[in-house]
Amino acid sequence: MSVIKRLSQVFQQKANAALDKVEDPTQALDLSYSKMMENLQQVRRSIADVLTSQKRLEAQKSQLDSQYEKLQGQARQALQQGQEDLAKTALTRAQGLKGQIDALVPQIDQLRTQEQALEDTGRKLQAKLEVFRTQRETMKAQYTAAKASTEAVENLSGMSEHMTDVNMMMDRAQDKISQLQARASAVGELSDSGVLDSLTIGSKSDDIEAQLKLGTSSSSVDYELEAMKAELGLGAAPPAVANKTSNEPKSLPIVEPVKEIAAGESLVIRITGDALYRVPATIKPALDAIDTAMDTAITHNDEKAFANCADQLYTLIVSSGLKLDDADMTNSDLVVPNRDMTIEDAKDIME
Repeated sequence: MSVIKRLSQVFQQKANAALDKVEDPTQALDLSYSKMMENLQQVRRSIADVLTSQKRLEAQKSQLDSQYEKLQGQARQALQQGQEDLAKTALTRAQGLKGQIDALVPQIDQLRTQEQALEDTGRKLQAKLEVFRTQRETMKAQYTAAKASTEAVENLSGMSEHMTDVNMMMDRAQDKISQLQARASAVGELSDSGVLDSLTIGSKSDDIEAQLKLGTSSSSVDYELEAMKAELGLGAAPPAVANKTSNEPKSLPIVEPVKEIAAGESLVIRITGDALYRVPATIKPALDAIDTAMDTAITHNDEKAFANCADQLYTLIVSSGLKLDDADMTNSDLVVPNRDMTIEDAKDIME
C-alpha cells in the first residue's frame, strides 16, 4: 500500500513539524514561572485560611475560659452562703466547659503546626521562585543570543532559508544558461555540417519516431501484462487496465454497510478533507488492490484511471465503514486521498 502509507507518513510528519515550529522555549519558561507563582499564591491563601481557623478556635476557648472562671466563682459564693446544691450545679456546669476547653487545645495546636508547615513551604517556594526567575532570564537571554548567532552564521554561510532559495535560483539560472549555450553550439554545428538539411522527419530511417514507437509499445505491454494477471487471478487489475481491456469499467464488489465494528478487528482511515471512518480489517485486500492500481495510474500519468481509483476507494470506505464523530481523537491507521484529488495533487504531497 505504497500510496496510502506514504500519505499517512506525510500527514504525521506535517503534524510534528507544525508543533516543533510553533513551540517557543521562552514562552515555555514564562509559563513555568507563572505556574510557580500560582502555587506560591495558593500556599499563601492556605496559610491565611489555617490562621483564620486557629484564631476562631482561640476566641472560642477564651470565651469558654471566662465562663469556666465565672462558674467557679459562683460555686464559691454559693458555698459561702450555705447553698451547697447551687454550688454543686455551678461546678457541674464548669466541668462540662472544662471538657470543651480540653478538646479545643489539641485542635488549636494542630492548626498552629499546620500554619508553621505551610509557612516553611511558602518560604521554600519563594526561594525557589527567586532562583528560577534568575535562571529564566539567563536562559531566555542565552536562547535569544544563540538564535541570533545561528541566523547570522547561516546568512553569512548561505545556509539560511532565504539564502538557500537565492542560491538555488542562481544555480538554476546558471544551468539554463549552460543548456542554452550548449544547444546553440550543437545547433550551429549541425547546421554547418548539413545534417539538419538532410534529416527527414517521419521517414523509415527516423530514429526519433522509432524511439516514440518503442515507448508506446512498452507501455502497451505493461497494460496487457496487468490485464492478463487479473484474468488468471494472479493480482487485481488496476482501473486503467480494466478500461483498456473492456468498454465497461470494472468496479469493486458492493460491500454491505455494517452497524458495529470491533476495534481490534478494524482499521481507522482518514479521507483527506473529509472525515474518519472505522472499517473492518477484511477489506484490506481490496485496499491493496486499489493502492496498486493508483500507483500504476500515477506511473503512467493516467488521470482517468486515477480518478476511477479514488472514487472506488471512497465508495469502499464509506459503504463498508462507520463514520466517526468529528471530536473523536482516535489515531488514524491510514490516510487516503479523497475522490477529488488529482495525480498532480498526489505527486505534490508525496514529493
